[in-house]
Amino acid sequence: MLTDLANQPGTLWVDGNFVPWPEAKLHVLSHSLHFAGSVFEGIRVYGGRAFALHQHLERLAASAEMLGYRLPWTVDVLEAACHALLARQELVEGYIRPIAWRGSQSVSVPAAACRVHVAIAAFPWPSYYGEEQRRRGLRLAVARWKRPSPETAPTASKTAGLYTIATMARDEANAAGLDDALMLDWRGLLAEATGANLFLVVDGALHTPLPDCFLDGITRRTVIGLARARGLEVVERRMAPGELARAQGAFLTGTAVEIMPVAAIGERELDPAHRLIGMLAGDYAALVRGEGPAPTP
Repeated sequence: MLTDLANQPGTLWVDGNFVPWPEAKLHVLSHSLHFAGSVFEGIRVYGGRAFALHQHLERLAASAEMLGYRLPWTVDVLEAACHALLARQELVEGYIRPIAWRGSQSVSVPAAACRVHVAIAAFPWPSYYGEEQRRRGLRLAVARWKRPSPETAPTASKTAGLYTIATMARDEANAAGLDDALMLDWRGLLAEATGANLFLVVDGALHTPLPDCFLDGITRRTVIGLARARGLEVVERRMAPGELARAQGAFLTGTAVEIMPVAAIGERELDPAHRLIGMLAGDYAALVRGEGPAPTP
């Protein structure tokens, strides 16, 4: 992992211009720094190709609108900027991070007066977890923090504010010697990990929580399409924690983690080497590298 993202070689795209990496800065009185109004995306690059780039950028724009502002750049312009940045950075394997935020025109709660900024970074980024962790599977705590009701937060938006409890849950799990944390929702139902969606393998079918109060991940939808293309049953539904007792296997999905087997959730031990997990991981790896057909979710 990179240790100091503020001082990397190369350039970033900031508000329509390519800027030397160390010069890409924002003011300390930027509204989004104080009130968590930024929205962002994470996009993996495989063999010089950004997977699902247009979908991610469409979600970036939609996330901003859920927070009450519009991006000053169209999705097509941002997509072209990403391609140009990849070429400038000569990035073959890595990660793209677009982010939008409100500027420093106001530091009070109302944000309508603030200018909207957009920046894009592209940089090398290895696998989120090492091969040893992938082989043995992740061990998850059950977080004390819960995903909020959509009546209390814009839960369909990929906004920084919703990741505060994710960071706290992940740090607490890591401090306890575990890899990540499973978060329940405000009703006490299964939701997701701190930055990835959850799937359970139950009697040859995939069961995944209904994303009615957390992000419906692009990787999540891709995996559903891959599973159905294989003829597997996929069940999206609300699930209580007791459902874990029925599962033979479990895995997480997300742009960063890709498809990551789970070895334990709380006290529940699971099979990280379940054949369905390995099969879908292979299908996903082929797809993102352009070696397999795109599935229909």
